[in-house]
Amino acid sequence: MNDHPQTESATILATSRGRAWRGLEAELLRIPPGRTHISGTPYHRLGIHVGRPVRAKCRCDGREHRRLQKHGDIDVVPAGLDGVWEDDRECMILRLKISKDLFHRAAIDLGRDPAEAIVPQFQLRDPRLEAIVWALKAELEADVPSDNLYADTLATALALRLVEAGSGSSRPVGSGRALSPRQKRMLADYIEDNLDTSLSLAELAGLAGLSLSHLKTQFRNSFGMPPHQYVMHRRISRAEALIRSSSLPLSQIALEAGFAHQSHMANSMKRLVGVSPGTIARLRN
Repeated sequence: MNDHPQTESATILATSRGRAWRGLEAELLRIPPGRTHISGTPYHRLGIHVGRPVRAKCRCDGREHRRLQKHGDIDVVPAGLDGVWEDDRECMILRLKISKDLFHRAAIDLGRDPAEAIVPQFQLRDPRLEAIVWALKAELEADVPSDNLYADTLATALALRLVEAGSGSSRPVGSGRALSPRQKRMLADYIEDNLDTSLSLAELAGLAGLSLSHLKTQFRNSFGMPPHQYVMHRRISRAEALIRSSSLPLSQIALEAGFAHQSHMANSMKRLVGVSPGTIARLRN
């Protein structure tokens, strides 16, 4: 999803490009006052207003909207739909690009027709959608990004909530169910055997024979935490064991445990267990 249909006077402040996010791209943009035309794209778009209000006009889907655009207002533009946005002063927009494939899977998971599950919406306010959006913004701006499985989890949650917001439903999916003992054992073993690879929710869901939405709920009910947190804890345990029992350099241990690099491992360990890899290595010696 590397299209750049917006007016190129926008300044990119942060981007997910190069981070290997699946099904989702994000850009934080500073947009000058005036007119911005965005052609129809092959992906669905969300534009979230960040910061001080601006007076804006939008022409999209044959309709015109004049509004005071406030922090957290969300415009939802389905794939193929173009539009013109006009602002009276400089503004900041978090633009999210969701692949049709990810959205299609989310709609099927929730028993909706993908062709009818997304409609144009302007100045949408949805607390659950906003919570996901701000988590994505924090991840986008982080000096040391989290494991890609976390971005994968946020992308899936965004697609699922967008389907629900489009239909006006907030029905929980499989909220009380847990994995079977066989599914739980199979997932735990698979994760342990593949910690040094880039795991995805779709991969884990396929292994368990579940939809993405059911995997997220049932995994949390069974393991007490979402998949990305469980995987991070297992990677930290793997790294700790390797530091204590081997003479490998910390950079190699980081890769063996599935971290992107040594700094990623160090930040994750200090955040979750309160001790750095270097401290563990010194204690070993």
